Amino acid sequence: MSVWPLRKLGDDDVCLLNPKKREVAKVDDNTPVSFVPMMRVDDVSGTMDVSEIKSIGEVRKGYTYFAGGDVVFAKITPCMENGKSAIACNLMNGIGFGTTEFHVLRPGPLVIPEWLHLFVRNREFREEAKKNMQGAAGQQRVPVDFLRAATIPVPPIDEQRRIVARTKELTRLAEYSRKLAAERETELDALLQALYCRMIEDVDWKPLKDVASLVRRAVKPKPNGEYEEMGIRSFGKGTFKKPVLTGKQIGNKRIYTIHEGDLVFNNVFAWEKAIAVAKAEDHGRVGSHRFITYVPHEGLVTSEFLCHHFLSEHGIEDIRAASPGSAGRNRTLGLKKLEKILVPVPRYDEQQRFSEIAKRRQLIQLETRGIEDEMKTFLSALLAKAFRGEL
Repeated sequence: MSVWPLRKLGDDDVCLLNPKKREVAKVDDNTPVSFVPMMRVDDVSGTMDVSEIKSIGEVRKGYTYFAGGDVVFAKITPCMENGKSAIACNLMNGIGFGTTEFHVLRPGPLVIPEWLHLFVRNREFREEAKKNMQGAAGQQRVPVDFLRAATIPVPPIDEQRRIVARTKELTRLAEYSRKLAAERETELDALLQALYCRMIEDVDWKPLKDVASLVRRAVKPKPNGEYEEMGIRSFGKGTFKKPVLTGKQIGNKRIYTIHEGDLVFNNVFAWEKAIAVAKAEDHGRVGSHRFITYVPHEGLVTSEFLCHHFLSEHGIEDIRAASPGSAGRNRTLGLKKLEKILVPVPRYDEQQRFSEIAKRRQLIQLETRGIEDEMKTFLSALLAKAFRGEL
């Protein structure tokens, strides 16, 4: 239990919730301001990217207003549960606008922004917020009344600063490890692209159907069984997201398993780079008829090389051309058009070396994810100690 007095977030001297846009009502419409969509808030580091600039006239209506020193907190699922929150800083002209899925918390005289941010990042707070979400499944949000009534420990300002500094010190090394792993990913991406460009010089191009086989391994759904299902947006740009355990049968539609090494296309979103090679951990997962699976011919092409090609500028143009229709679920990749797309066929030994590097990059990507998961676990334990007065 906290050793400090508890105060409600909604108390005037603790926090102003969702400040009004009238604060910037007289700012000229041409004034540049920072714009922060949800994707620019990092759920691991708890920071926001403020590089996107718009005129205030573009965003004054329909977006959430905040200012320098405010704390933004994602109110919608799953962003809230993932910990998307940040302190607004380095804003253009001190003004920011962002997604309507933000709650904005402006610190009062009793708390500093960093303390307030630590509080909303605390797992115990987010778990309680989750219990109080309202709305339909998939669109649930944290109501402002929950924030207003939530209680926050309020130590003296000097103590808040000491704990914040200690927390930053303890998380700096983990963040540095994450940064190194990300840099290694970037370096390998550049190497793979350079190799790819060299490999496709003066080589034969053949239809996909001549170098790989369409494979559909149908599985009968289990009425009450659980399996790891690939949702329609469960992968993209070369990799799958984490498995989702579900006990739901996919209607009366047939479902299909994937095996390690399969090249998988999502026929609804392939034109948005929803293309990936199945890893060992993906083996046995299932997807609906929306997934198209190809197995490369041994000794001719590798999955990793084909995947890289289809994600390249040239390859994705071919995928988009083979995906007629409007954006969204009306735009689908046709089997007949896909099998006729021409792909480069370099020497197989060169492709094997390319695949080895691609797999190494994949391992580093998994390592980065692991570091991020460890950081979240570590931070949660750290924050729990902080709010018990144990740091």
